[in-house]
Amino acid sequence: MSADGRGLVSQAGTVLLWETMRATGLGRGLSDGLARWRAPRAVHDPGKIVADLAAAVALGGDCLADIAVLREQPELAGPVASDPVVSRLVSALAGDLPRALKAIRAARAAARERAWTLAGDNAPGADGGLVTIDLDATIVIAHSEKEQAAPTWKKTFGHHPMTAWADHGAEGGGEPLAIVLRPGNAGSNTAADHIEAARLALAQLPRHLRRKALVRADSAGGTHAFLKWLTARSRRLHYSVGMTITAEIQEAILKVPAAAWTPAYDGDSEVREGAWVADITGLLNLDGWPAGMRVIVRKERPHPGAQLRFTDIDGHRFTCLATDAKRGQLADLELRHRRRARCEDRCAKDTGLRNLPLKGFAQNQLWCEIVALACELLAWMQMLALAGDARRWEPKRLRLRILAVAGQLVRGGRRLRLRLAERWPWATQATTAITILQALPPG
Repeated sequence: MSADGRGLVSQAGTVLLWETMRATGLGRGLSDGLARWRAPRAVHDPGKIVADLAAAVALGGDCLADIAVLREQPELAGPVASDPVVSRLVSALAGDLPRALKAIRAARAAARERAWTLAGDNAPGADGGLVTIDLDATIVIAHSEKEQAAPTWKKTFGHHPMTAWADHGAEGGGEPLAIVLRPGNAGSNTAADHIEAARLALAQLPRHLRRKALVRADSAGGTHAFLKWLTARSRRLHYSVGMTITAEIQEAILKVPAAAWTPAYDGDSEVREGAWVADITGLLNLDGWPAGMRVIVRKERPHPGAQLRFTDIDGHRFTCLATDAKRGQLADLELRHRRRARCEDRCAKDTGLRNLPLKGFAQNQLWCEIVALACELLAWMQMLALAGDARRWEPKRLRLRILAVAGQLVRGGRRLRLRLAERWPWATQATTAITILQALPPG
């Protein structure tokens, strides 16, 4: 074994990320938005540094120092800043956090609109339907004293960020619209945090889609204040949120006639044995809740060995949701709500959010923005350049099969050519994807 190979590169799939930045205009948007933080005689562009950090996280990095993976391969990534330069920029942006976040988020929103336009029928809302925004909080464990790290409701220690995701449906993955960092002791059902995440998520959507959004949340979002905000006339948003089963709801469930229960569906929209749904709106006093709100309850037989809860009745498990939908079968509305569980698989833990690598709260909020950029690069690349099952690959599988492939750089005819291994099973998918992206005009 020797380390004397020439013209070889690892992580050759990084080219797909650079082409995605070029086609969506993300790289240019970051450079323009962060220009104020570039020193007069600086060599490195702050926008390029942030883009490099996002690419490193997309490749599996989990700290600032992992940008070295790109620095050692200038043929793929170009000139990459040193660790001290990166650290100074992160400190400078964190010191002016509101303006820095505004600039990065503006670049993300513009690139998202461009990506969705290029994606055509594959983009959310392209069929004239609603764009689904899924809200979910997640716990990020801290193993050292970091600013505003605190005991969490799960009896761990760390932070409790609130995330918002645009659902791509069954044919694709999803992309983050907002990651709002919160202290570890932040409440799960804090309406102000749900409102802030939803507000940032809406600002990320193309303007013509902001009134065509469905907001989904678990029972933590079933609060008076949050639903009042969603249904304000200035927004006119649609919603499907979980509801905590209170004593009043429990009494209403007991009053539902046996004939009112209709079969529920499984994930494939087929009738699920042992599960039923019913509308209990007329059995509840909904004073103080938004006008037109419907309450739908689902009951099912727990799987063998499941632990029953005190809210379970007659050996069945119950869940409840509230929605503004006036049309549609109960089973379809309940299935639509249950599909929000997809966002729990997209909590970005495998793309930089498993731990927060910095000590300051402002610095870690900036890290969350870099995580969002990394997740978006992967999602946009899949949406624009991949097809079939590859559009649904999770980041880990995408890295192993496409991004981490090794390549050989060959120069000739004043051109630089990247050659992938002939027998690599996914080489054709990688080369097809790069051809598609290179054919797109720059954003």
